[in-house]
Amino acid sequence: MNYQDILTSQKEFFNTQKTKNVKFRKIYLEKLKEVIIQNENLLYEAIHNDFGKSQFETYVTEISFVLKDIDFYLKNLNSLSKPKKVSTNLANQIATSKIHSEPLGCTLVIGAWNYPYQLSLSPLVASIAAGNCCILKPSEVAENTMNVMVKLINENFPSEYIHAFEGGIDETTEILKLKFDKIFFTGSTKVGKIVYKAAAEHLTPVTLELGGKSPVIVTKEANIEVAAKRIVWGKFLNAGQTCVAPDYILVEESVKEQFLELLRKYINEFKYEENSEQYTRIINKKNFERLIKLINPQKIYFGGNSNEENLYIEPTILKDISWNDDVMQEEIFGPILPVISFSNFHQAINSVLELEKPLSAYLFTGNDEEKDLFTQKLSFGGGCINDVVMHLGNDRLPFGGVGNSGMGSYHGKFGFETFSHQKAILDRATWGEPDLKYPPYSENKIKWIKKLL
Repeated sequence: MNYQDILTSQKEFFNTQKTKNVKFRKIYLEKLKEVIIQNENLLYEAIHNDFGKSQFETYVTEISFVLKDIDFYLKNLNSLSKPKKVSTNLANQIATSKIHSEPLGCTLVIGAWNYPYQLSLSPLVASIAAGNCCILKPSEVAENTMNVMVKLINENFPSEYIHAFEGGIDETTEILKLKFDKIFFTGSTKVGKIVYKAAAEHLTPVTLELGGKSPVIVTKEANIEVAAKRIVWGKFLNAGQTCVAPDYILVEESVKEQFLELLRKYINEFKYEENSEQYTRIINKKNFERLIKLINPQKIYFGGNSNEENLYIEPTILKDISWNDDVMQEEIFGPILPVISFSNFHQAINSVLELEKPLSAYLFTGNDEEKDLFTQKLSFGGGCINDVVMHLGNDRLPFGGVGNSGMGSYHGKFGFETFSHQKAILDRATWGEPDLKYPPYSENKIKWIKKLL
């Protein structure tokens, strides 16, 4: 069946009202969980073939996220879907007011390649939990994971409810011509604009999870040892191919040399070596070549070695970087970490403010005043103080961008809300209504209306 046939069948199925039943949703959430667990080894094999990711890292950063999302909705779906009673204002008495969360209808989820399972299946889980039908389009860049997800979805779920498509840019372009009730996209800002434009043709609401240059600020008030250890882990996780990875470091001049040495120490200690199970390779030759061009040999503090045959780039620290260097002109999305020094904390904050709003931002300090300034002055999707990346692990926090780094959010209840419409219902009594709002109007009525409103 072609794209339109699948979407038409999903619209017809949605109109049967079956997906609005909470028990129905839970059955299919349980089914998806079962499919993932039963085919875990197949999922590990596919992602290892795509970019050498270990079972440990795949479980921690991908599979566990999806299973945790499913468990969250299985536990909380009854309360999330229950109408929420709110107070009724005086002018609308006597009445009750409720907010009903209703599914949007037929959704499209376009996944990303860097965490192909998490960034395809977690939005799908939220869509199912909210009561929608869904078409899933995993990224073709990670070809093996795309193939295995399409196989598992289409063999285990009815196509009129959930269906996955293979294909690349041409296929995605055709799918985007269709009228969906919601589009959820994870990827680059450039492609996000294309998706947003296509959605606008049908006035389709979108959630865009994009990227940007996520800064880390390290001040002299920080625990430098802890900062270096956590930054090295968060940056070189998935070989830096993480949308919330630290993109560059702003470190206070007085602790710069000590900090750089600690970065070197932890890179060596974590053994990010070629063909190591601890370290992922670059996804493809195109991205490998792009990253190599960003490494200025004159500014390498550590690393810089690479092997094109194995798509390996050694964790690389660049120092004495200026804002005009090539590596500072785009999101890096790889294992290259530029370091810029500053002498004044306000200067560092203002430097970040001059750039587009990032998806994440991080601060290492023990100074409460610096924490407050960071939180209040900088606009970013989400982040951490004295850690990196780990805010994604709390499903009580929304995950999403702002400005160029995206719009909308998900995880936990926020994913449910993203794929739902909040429908307002006022249920009024048919007795006890004064005649104030009805003509003929008078000065006396105006006086009472002013008091009521």
